[in-house]
Amino acid sequence: MVEPFIGIYLTQARGMSLAAAGLVMTTFGAGSLLSQPVAGWLTDRFGRRVTLTGGMTATAVTFVALGYTTSLAGIVVAMLVLGVVVDAYRPASQALVADLVSPDDRPRAYGLLFWAINLGFAVAMVSGGWLVRSGFTVLFWVDAITSLVFGVLVWRAIPERRPAREERQEGGFAAVFRDRPMAVFVLISFGYALVYLQAYTTLPLAMTGGGLTPGAYGVAMAVNGVLIVLVQPLTNSWVSRRDPFRTLAGGFVLVAVGLGLTALVSTTAGYALTVGVWTVGEIFTAGIPGAIVASLAPAHLRGRYSGAYGLAWSAGGLLAPLLGTRLLAVSPSVVWPVTCGLGLLAAAGLLVLGPAVRRRAAAAEQAAHSES
Repeated sequence: MVEPFIGIYLTQARGMSLAAAGLVMTTFGAGSLLSQPVAGWLTDRFGRRVTLTGGMTATAVTFVALGYTTSLAGIVVAMLVLGVVVDAYRPASQALVADLVSPDDRPRAYGLLFWAINLGFAVAMVSGGWLVRSGFTVLFWVDAITSLVFGVLVWRAIPERRPAREERQEGGFAAVFRDRPMAVFVLISFGYALVYLQAYTTLPLAMTGGGLTPGAYGVAMAVNGVLIVLVQPLTNSWVSRRDPFRTLAGGFVLVAVGLGLTALVSTTAGYALTVGVWTVGEIFTAGIPGAIVASLAPAHLRGRYSGAYGLAWSAGGLLAPLLGTRLLAVSPSVVWPVTCGLGLLAAAGLLVLGPAVRRRAAAAEQAAHSES
């Protein structure tokens, strides 16, 4: 609820310049980059439930501290800490699904998690915009309270799952990146993140630079939220029965083509149509990456594997604005074809990687049958 309004809060409530606000928000990105490996280690070392509840409790405290801090140094520290703790739930929740759900049902389970997060974000955008009229302090407190409620629910309702003590001493992030298929999948995911995140960084700049209002961007992006909330639950079971790498590659292609078509439109309706195209691709990708990571990860390293995957997105979040704005400065007709090409390259990488992962899964299944 707070994150989308951070820039407005820093410039309006704290009187920062755009340059200063951008620097402060960069510290949030740096914290997010640290968050994924740290949370992955905590998930494997201390448990999924501890990490989820601890991360949400720390988030609540940091929200309140940020809302009352007035000094620049204090705000910078609070934003750095917030970047670390607010996304700590990701590796823990991904590992928890892998613990509790059978391999065949994981794509559907991760898809439902994707849908719930998007539904929550849609509600947060609307309610946050309404609450901010009463002052930013109210917004920070409400978000802190909801974070605490989530943490309490997890602590009371979710069973703890963590590796045995001897397993917790085995491996580490070095083992994750020595796993060649996983390392390649992280690299591909990073490339896709650079593509997908242009919709949230470069697209609004391109639309307003072309003479449209910020409201036009909001209208076009509303298509994304509506389609995900209404369509994704209907396709979840169908997608989960398909080959994950081919389906994910198909989703990447649709996202790449949808963003590439942006170069050809100039009206709000045209942009909304392109958003619809790449949103269908996003729906196809829902839940599949989590299932792939879970299939690659040993049980005692699920947190670290999920953290490595999350690291690809955090790094993409830091670099996507830099890449997109530089290309946009060259020409609006350049940024979208390059974005499309990068997305198609990521899709091709998935198709190459898929057979190797399938062979490994078949060997693991055969070994399990031999032991039984």
